[in-house]
Amino acid sequence: MEKRVGRITHYFGKASVAAIELEDELKAGDMIHIEGHTSDWTQAVDSMQIEHNVVEKAGPGDVIGLKVDGHAREHDVVYKVIDE
Repeated sequence: MEKRVGRITHYFGKASVAAIELEDELKAGDMIHIEGHTSDWTQAVDSMQIEHNVVEKAGPGDVIGLKVDGHAREHDVVYKVIDE
């Protein structure tokens, strides 16, 4: 099961970092699924940053930086994978 938690607002190709505007809470250790027109992969949230500071969790309205495993694009949707 998956729950939408945000969307990608920018992708920094050289660093493989995506800026994600959150709509729900996300924390280190969560499994996420990034999906878009040409994007579709799952990865763990290893570490995330807000304004270059490492944070363990973030919530609605926060914009986080996250190192991603694939090439993300603006408007890709980020889902949290929920085990049930």
